Formats: sequence, structure tokens, C-alpha cells
Amino acid sequence: MDMDGEVIRLIKVLLVCMVSLLYCYYIASKLPKGKPRLLSLLPIFSLFAVLPLDLSYVVLTSGITIFVTWLTTFKLIQFSFDVGPLASDPPLSFPLFASIAFLPTRLRDIKTTPYVQNHKKDSIAPQKLDQEPPPKLPLNLPAKAFLFALLVVCKSHVHLVHPVLNLIFNCGILYFYLDMIMSISNDFVRLSFGVKVRRSFDEPYLATSLQNFWGRRWNRLVSETLHNTIYKPIRYNVGSPRWMAVFMVFVVSGLMHELLFYYIIRVVPTWEVTWFFVIHGVFVALEIELKSALGKKWKFHWAVTGPLTMAFMAVTAHWLFFPQLLRMKYCPLWQV
Repeated sequence: MDMDGEVIRLIKVLLVCMVSLLYCYYIASKLPKGKPRLLSLLPIFSLFAVLPLDLSYVVLTSGITIFVTWLTTFKLIQFSFDVGPLASDPPLSFPLFASIAFLPTRLRDIKTTPYVQNHKKDSIAPQKLDQEPPPKLPLNLPAKAFLFALLVVCKSHVHLVHPVLNLIFNCGILYFYLDMIMSISNDFVRLSFGVKVRRSFDEPYLATSLQNFWGRRWNRLVSETLHNTIYKPIRYNVGSPRWMAVFMVFVVSGLMHELLFYYIIRVVPTWEVTWFFVIHGVFVALEIELKSALGKKWKFHWAVTGPLTMAFMAVTAHWLFFPQLLRMKYCPLWQV
């Protein structure tokens, strides 16, 4: 595939994204919140859904899929109802609006609606840690970049015959890659606009339970987005029990990851990734219900729950998450 042609297609995709956001900011925002604004954004959502298909390189396709097709769409859904990171009083400037819409950044100080305030405590994330937290092992951005580069070099030059070592490399590469992108994005928004931002990752390797992992440590931007667009409507508008709302969050997350993998590898879905999130949704919902029923009786030391959590994550990821992603090795490294 011609690299020059790919760059031209990327520029066209970015221009389409920018024009779409101009429409959202200057036209759709003037409509009443709720269904009128949501209906006015449906053509934008449809457009965002097909944009990744115009690109061929894995890095570009995955980036547009994650940042635009998934996150921007869900942020605009929240914006339709005047909630989420794009809704602010006073309104955000267009450059900041576009940056928050397209980049994986979490603002620290945004408007909190009464809807959010009334139900703030009812969340997938645990409100308080169930036991003494494990000691911190902070890594700054340069350290993460070094470890990421080291893992990539080692994996590409060393024949890893032991599956456990290979799994560790895969997990480390995925975590550092996502964390670096979001850290760089945070730094750009913070330095460009002088706003306070929040980290999306909080040392997920120190998680003490599945609820702690998904709710407080791993990709909190996606967790918050799904919480506002899936969990709250099912929990409060539909009136479903908490476990059902939690489970549906993981089902939607699984389907979005399945779509992401389809854009990347362009093969018929095997639904392995969806099952990965379905299984985790079942266990997180079960964990929440058990904690609610047992109360203070649910108390285990992090030295016990931490390794168990990481072991469960590793086994299910090796079984269902990574196999479909690793099939990319049968394609050229950067092209699909």
C-alpha cells in the first residue's frame, strides 16, 4: 500500500472529523437537549462508524476506531443530553471542545449535573477500598516509554517459547501503549488550555479485585463513558437491578472491542473478545452483589486478592482476548 496515499486518506478523515465537530458545536448544540439533539447527531454517528474502513494501516485504523468511532461517538451521545465531558457551563471553546471530543482526556473540573450528583454513589467503581490498599509503584511517562520499547524489542527479537512469559509481554505492551497515548493526550490538553486533567490508568497491576480493576484502575475514561451512556439509563431510566446494568456495560464494551478488532484485522468476528467481557461482567456483577450482601464480612488482604485478580485477568485474556488480536501476525505489520 502506498504510504503517500494513506497519508492523503488520513488527512481526508481528519477533515471530515473536524467538519463534523463544527456542526456539533455550532448547530446541534443550539437544539434542545434530549431527543432533538440526539436525532440531529445520528448522521454524524453513521459517518464515524465507516471512517476506519477508509484506512489501511493498523496504527491509523485502530486510532480512528478508538478515538472517533467509539469514544467521540459516546461523548456526543452524552452531549445530546447535556452531560459528560463536552457539556460545560459556561460552554467550552471550540478548540477545547474538539480536543476533548477527539482525545482520550479526562477533565478534572467539569459541570456536574443533578442527575450525576443524585446517583454518584451507585457506580461500578467501589466507593471505598475493601481492604488496606497495596503499596504504590508509580511509574512516570519516560519510565513507561522505556519499558514499552524494551518489551517490544525483546518480543520481536527473542523467541518466546514459554506461554506465560509471552502473556506477560503481551499484557505489558498493551498497558504501556494505551497509558502512554492517554498520558501524552493529557499533557497536550493541560499545557495547551491550562485545564486540570485526570489520569485514565491508576496502576492496574495493583488491582485488589475485578471491580477495583475495571472501576478504578483500568482505562477510567472508557469506564466513565460507559457508566454514563449505558449503566445509568439501564439502571435509572429502565429501572433494572444494579447487577443487570453492570452486566450490560460489559456486553456493550465487548461488542465495541469486537468492532475494533474487525476494523483492524478485517475478518469475520469470532466473538472471543465479546465472551471475554461477558465473563468479566458476570463476575463483577457477582462480586458487587456479594459485597452488598456480606457487608463488612467481605474483607480480604490485598496480598491474597491481588494475585488472584491478576491470575484471573491473565488466564481469561490468554484464553479469549489476545488470540484474535495476535492473528494480525498473519498480515503485514502495519497494514490490514
